[in-house]
Amino acid sequence: MVRLFAAVSLRRPLILLCAVALALGVAACGNHHPHMTAGANGTQDVADANNNGAYVFAGPITYQLQVSRQLNQYDLEDSQYVRGLPGGMSTSLGPTQLWYGVFLWAKNQTDRPQRTSDRFVIVDTQGNRYYPIRLNPALNPFAWTSMRLTPGAIEPRAGTIASQGSTQGGLLLFKVSTSVYDNRPLTLFILGANNKKLGSISLDL
Repeated sequence: MVRLFAAVSLRRPLILLCAVALALGVAACGNHHPHMTAGANGTQDVADANNNGAYVFAGPITYQLQVSRQLNQYDLEDSQYVRGLPGGMSTSLGPTQLWYGVFLWAKNQTDRPQRTSDRFVIVDTQGNRYYPIRLNPALNPFAWTSMRLTPGAIEPRAGTIASQGSTQGGLLLFKVSTSVYDNRPLTLFILGANNKKLGSISLDL
């Protein structure tokens, strides 16, 4: 009986220790970013469609989706986002077209200067591709442009109109077909040299 009691007494601390270790392990797993999954070539792909605020590591630059939504060119706020269009392009839309804005934030988290991308494409589930319209940043201060970022620097730069606006991001403006509502989810691909895919973000619509 003494031996049996001693064995039981020794087992209890061991069980408690295992329980604590298991609890700590579960807690540690809960600290992983819920929107990140490993992608090819070391990139990070965002899988969750409701991902405003999620990060994607595309090459040396970390990108974050601030907002993505349909724009109304007649709305007071949205009208400023469709300024600076290429010559000859009207803000008017056809019956099956809509304006779509993607607002991005980026940071250089390396120890060397890096340049943000100026190449993007949206792809729907049917394989249709939409490219951002190149806006004139002199006429549209929200326009996303490729920038050389020093270590730790961000885009849009602090103190700029884009950084202080309601979206707090640089604008990629797309003219897309209304069929995108039937072909969701949409995926934004961040491209590098030779249109190499560096990362992707699933978009809200």
